[in-house]
Amino acid sequence: MSGGQATFAALDGARVLVTGGAGFIGSHLVDGLVELGARVRVLDDLSSGKRENLGQHGHAVELLVGDIRDASTCLRAIEGVSLVFHEAALGSVPRSMNDPATTLAVNVAGTANVFAAARTAGVARVVYASSSSVYGDSETLPKREGEEGKPLSPYALSKWMNEELAACYARCFDMSFVGLRYFNVFGPRQDPNGPYAAVVPRFFAACAAGAAPVIFGDGAQSRDFTYVGDVVRANLLAATATLPSAAGGGSIVANIGAGGSTTVSELAETLCRVAGDGTLRPQHAPARPGDILHSTADASRARQLFGFAAEVPLREGLARIAASLGR
Repeated sequence: MSGGQATFAALDGARVLVTGGAGFIGSHLVDGLVELGARVRVLDDLSSGKRENLGQHGHAVELLVGDIRDASTCLRAIEGVSLVFHEAALGSVPRSMNDPATTLAVNVAGTANVFAAARTAGVARVVYASSSSVYGDSETLPKREGEEGKPLSPYALSKWMNEELAACYARCFDMSFVGLRYFNVFGPRQDPNGPYAAVVPRFFAACAAGAAPVIFGDGAQSRDFTYVGDVVRANLLAATATLPSAAGGGSIVANIGAGGSTTVSELAETLCRVAGDGTLRPQHAPARPGDILHSTADASRARQLFGFAAEVPLREGLARIAASLGR
């Protein structure tokens, strides 16, 4: 693991919980924690996470199968731990447009259960996954904390509500929270299947199968693609940093992105070269409601507060995915 090894000494032997730890980002975070000597418990309902994502750790990682919507399950999961990484969520803007009630139940009520259990257990810090979607209809680029717009989807609303909940808990109960606003995370283990799959694994699967990748909209929408290894390092830095009180008391939020801007059309062309034969041309489908048109991170707050800077460029990250797939 690159960057800040000495900073992570406090994690050696620490008892930590990763909610959603069998999922894409969560399982990579578990890998990093185990490498650093942490004693890891995972809470995951396995609705999208997979046991095999944790299989390489054997009995070194404790897996508790359960739903964060159940308060007693959250209490049991957090018992005895000193640090919580909250990654469990029902992702996808389109899914939230089709079924807003379930998205809000999992992402808001479930998060409230996790935070409440952390308070009961006296957890030192909760690092939780937020999202660039909280910037909503703001057209300002790059995206900076404090310049949010109105949410464009129930998913975005749920992440904004999580941040407000963390701020309230910090004020009322003297707790420490760090919310990380992820910008289009990609990497190995990202599931390409299902109607709500993220764009990178969908394009990879299509190109590898010799099929044209499908772009929703005209392809001019741009994203800040951030490699999952950089996101893991951001979590570890946020968990172990000494945060100044001037940064916002017991609750802060920070963008976690690479700071780049790649259109979806450019991504498709690059992926066709990396994973296909370079001759494929994307097909277009109607734009999806709730999607933000442009998203680029200003990650200067994360750099100032806990030393984060992305290290893996998009093309290198795509090459790592291809290598993990044997291509």
